[in-house]
Parts: sequence; structure tokens; C-alpha cells
Amino acid sequence: MRLLRFLVLLFVLLNLTASRKDRRPILGGNPDIAAVPVALDTRDPARRRVGALAFLGGVTLTSRDPAFGGYSSLSVADDRFTLLSDYGDIVRFRMDTAFRVSEPQFGDLPAGPGLGWEKRERDSESMAVDPASGAVWVGFERANAIWRYGPGFTPPAASAKPSAMARWESNGGAESLVRLHDGRFLVIAETDRQDRPVRDLLLFPGDPVAHPDSVLVASYRPPDGYDPSDAAELPDGRVLVLNRKFALPFRWSAVLTMIDPRGVKAGQVLAGREIARLDAPLTVDNYEGLAVTREGSATILWMVSDDNQLFLQRTLLLKFRVDL
Repeated sequence: MRLLRFLVLLFVLLNLTASRKDRRPILGGNPDIAAVPVALDTRDPARRRVGALAFLGGVTLTSRDPAFGGYSSLSVADDRFTLLSDYGDIVRFRMDTAFRVSEPQFGDLPAGPGLGWEKRERDSESMAVDPASGAVWVGFERANAIWRYGPGFTPPAASAKPSAMARWESNGGAESLVRLHDGRFLVIAETDRQDRPVRDLLLFPGDPVAHPDSVLVASYRPPDGYDPSDAAELPDGRVLVLNRKFALPFRWSAVLTMIDPRGVKAGQVLAGREIARLDAPLTVDNYEGLAVTREGSATILWMVSDDNQLFLQRTLLLKFRVDL
């Protein structure tokens, strides 16, 4: 009976969230962020390894602003972090090696599909940044479009709807968007309209907004039961793909796989090699964002979760060292 009541409550909450078609939540002008440390494994706080990942620390991020949350992608440059929510909200802050947050800033995408009053008009699920120019590309679900902004999301903005994305599901589109070091762009669909075990994987030879129909179409095979939610390139050109799964009564899990898009052919299916699996009792939530950085000779992986703005979930930001 207790489980039944929980499931009924969860059903109501999810439907209330999904049915909010009025104003989307927009962050206010008084930014504040609190960071509380978390362990990789609450049952074994000394645990520091999962698969090929060494846990270096993590925090739960909260704010008094009711619009805070829902982060689907992130970018990290030195100690500067940028989170982008699936409502078009932008959060920036600095974080030191002790995971202390400073200089928080809140913002909003200056343009996007539609007028921007409803969530479906700012369903920003993925982000890529050119470290040289500072230009930012954002993948939008529902519109199945890619938008390009100036440094720091500044205008002018330009957009395109690649024909290869036209038939993607409205709520299963460009969850993964990566600008590769060689200038190509990789995009992976979250779901498949025909319910196939693979997802469309697109490789654009350059800016997908400037040349939306110059694209190589391949496929990515996620682990069984999982959907890809983001990706990030490793220094050697291989790509980590974040895959997540939700199961009742209320359980999230994630699998990190590695693929190699170098030399991929049209129609080829890339099946990722699993490098880590995060499941209970580990600290798990709806992980949707990845970023790869370097600290000396170490490859660092950052991971953020989307709390869906539900009190049952958290905005987690975890840091790992990748040991392949």
C-alpha cells in the first residue's frame, strides 16, 4: 500500500510538471547558490572508484530561487562553470578545488524557437562551445533545431533545422551535441521514432548552422534500456557518451560508454564500450550533462544532473578522473 501511494504521488507530480504550459520558470536577478558535499557511495564514504573513473568529489547545488534546476548541459573552463537548463536558463559560477562556489550569475537565452514564454519554446538540451571564438551552439528538442550564439550566449543568434533531424521525436531530439577538436560536430538523438535499439548519430563536417544539410548519418547503440543524454570528447579524439535510465518506483541509473567517431562511415553502427556504471547505492540522479577538462596530465570528467524541478531529485555536480 505504501508503494502504491508513492506511485500515485509520483504520477501526479510528473503530470503536473509535464502539463505546465504557461510561463516557463525564469531565474531572477539576485543569484545565490549553495554547494553541499556528497559522497560517491553513502554506505561507504571512503569509496573512490567506479569502473574507469576515480571520484574526486561532488556537491549538491541549491538556490533560494524557485526557478533553479533542470540542468541538461554544462561547460567548464578552468574554474568557471556554465549550466544550461532545459528551460533556457543560464547559470554561471566559479568553483575552487574545495568545491566552494563564488560569483554566481543567472541569465536567460536571448533568443530561441518561438517567443520563449513556454518550456517547449526553450527546450535547450545540449550545448557546445568553441574555445577559440567563444561561440556557443545549443540543441533544442521539440523544434529539432540548432542555434548558434556569440560568446557567452550573446546576440546575434542564428539557427538551422537540419533535414536529418526533421523526423526526430519532439521529446527525444538532440540531447548530445559536441564540437570535436577537428571542427566537426557530433549530434546524437535521445530516442528513436521507430523504437529501434539504435539512435541516429550525425557528424557535421563544420558548423551545423552554416551548413545544416552537409552531414554524415550513422547510428549509436546505447546499452539496453538506456537513452543517451550527453557526450563529451576525450583528448585523444574518442568520445564519452552518458546514458541514463529511469525505473520505478523511483530509481535512476547511468552508464558511461566510449565510442570512436574517427573514420566513421555512413550507416555504421557505433556500439560503445562501457567504462563505468552508476547505480544504487551510488549517488545517482538524472544525469544529463558531461564536460571533459584537463588538469596537468589528468583527464577530468564533470557530470551534472537534471532535477526536473522535483523535490524528489537533486542537482548533483560530480568530478572524476578518467583512467583508461
